[in-house]
Amino acid sequence: MKKSTFKLLLISFLTSFCTINSFAQDPNFYIFLSFGQSNMEGSAKYESQDTVANERFKVLQAVDCPDLNREMGNWYPAVPPLSRCNTGLTPGDYFGRTLAESLPDSIKIGIINVSVGGCKIELFEKDSYESYVETTPGWMKGMIAQYNGNPYGRLLDLAKIAQKDGVIKGILLHQGESNTGDESWPRKVEGVYDNLLGDLGLVPDSVPLLAGELVSADQGGKCASMNPIIATLPELIPNSYVISSEDCEAISDGLHFSAAGYRLLGSRYGEQMAQLLMEE
Repeated sequence: MKKSTFKLLLISFLTSFCTINSFAQDPNFYIFLSFGQSNMEGSAKYESQDTVANERFKVLQAVDCPDLNREMGNWYPAVPPLSRCNTGLTPGDYFGRTLAESLPDSIKIGIINVSVGGCKIELFEKDSYESYVETTPGWMKGMIAQYNGNPYGRLLDLAKIAQKDGVIKGILLHQGESNTGDESWPRKVEGVYDNLLGDLGLVPDSVPLLAGELVSADQGGKCASMNPIIATLPELIPNSYVISSEDCEAISDGLHFSAAGYRLLGSRYGEQMAQLLMEE
């Protein structure tokens, strides 16, 4: 076979391959990554109103849940739990519902939730998480083990699966209780954000990061002093936005939101993201 003929065949094959892959990725399937500690994981018991599925809102399962007939890495209707098998309602639930109501019917929404109750942001630092895991209590190590010992790695692996189906449009974060008072927290979050975008081949600062406030002082929040630190995040990440927890009902422990609080907080995440998407 002449070199010129072989070259033409090779170009034809590569063109066909790229065309097939481009059609496989649906530009109207918007993917959102979410991570954090217990409030993003979901601690409130969900109710019947929370389990009504929206056909345009899907979750990419983060762990195997045989009792729920869900397997890691597959898409399912996004009804709680969105995180591990025995978790509860999260801001992600009403983020997705609100977004579906706000965007055209042609848009589908997918969410990935990799969260670990009680963890510091250091758990998601890809180059040093192992040293942090060594310091965690046994009960947390058990949760971390469900993500093969590396929650950042699991989030990344799932995001790469999701990229074959749709387009990553945003990142949701709710974390900080275990880092209360740590003024270096915004810099650490910036590092996780930059790593995610770099590892997923995304343009720096191209994906909005939405970070929620912790339980407010008015609701008896024991970590409310962290909120002013969270408020500085946009100074480091231009494409980041802080979601207010004002009037989001909390429970008596002063750390977690009630189901009503999650619904309100989640809807605020959704409203903010909808506004950003409509400005594109």
